[in-house]
Amino acid sequence: MPELPEVEITARLLDAALRGAVVESALAPGVNALKTFDPPLSAIEGRRVEAVRRRGKHLIVELSGSLALLIHLMSAGRLQLYDKRAGARDRTSRLLVRTADGRELRLREFGSRQAAWVKVLRAEELESDPALAELGPEAWPVVPALEDILDVPRPLHALLRDQHAIAGIGRSWVDEILWRARLSPFKRGSDLEEAERARLAQAISEVLGDAISRYEELLELPIPDKLPMPLAVHRHEGEPCPRCGETLRAVYFEDYVIAYCPACQTEGKLLKDRRLSRLLK
Repeated sequence: MPELPEVEITARLLDAALRGAVVESALAPGVNALKTFDPPLSAIEGRRVEAVRRRGKHLIVELSGSLALLIHLMSAGRLQLYDKRAGARDRTSRLLVRTADGRELRLREFGSRQAAWVKVLRAEELESDPALAELGPEAWPVVPALEDILDVPRPLHALLRDQHAIAGIGRSWVDEILWRARLSPFKRGSDLEEAERARLAQAISEVLGDAISRYEELLELPIPDKLPMPLAVHRHEGEPCPRCGETLRAVYFEDYVIAYCPACQTEGKLLKDRRLSRLLK
């Protein structure tokens, strides 16, 4: 799933490439992708792209005439810019925005869910749209004060992925953050000591910032379908921990996996599938 680092680098690259471009035409081949009807998608035709930016995991394309596209990539979407227009065989396209200079901005989705979406909004409606209005504070570039966010008896892994609590972090990067902070994914936020909160704040800043810096070195347009995510523990269960050499372990849920290091994060205790058992004693 594209998370804060992936969406941030997408916004930066597209902003640099699209500022000043004029929209020639727009259509939504994905029948479920367009979530608004007023203004219609055709209202963006003839408008100039003024900026592309990020809010949480959302992309915002600001257009002249006080219009904007609000886009959520969901689990398998990508927003990509091409010099050539999509052919009839491109069944991944959910939105096609063609510019007057012959380029094409495509919202593509890989997978069968077709969950990625786009809204056409007036500028004054943007921040009040539920998708943005209900987001918590941004996780980066300035880590918000964690006292209120953590002052709840919820496991850290679930809490940090809650977009209402803190915006931008998802399943991939929460594993990296908790590993960097040496915290158990199931430790409750309200149980953290002051030193642990400080480590967590530092880890959020470093992990997200390092990932974005890495992407800036590696990526250019068009953004590849599969990003070279600089992950140390997520998706690496069964391999040695990069820090201590202990075998990385995982907790399997129905639709996602939590990766962790027993030595670094759980005092040597192994976590079993939460559907079947609790922490081994």
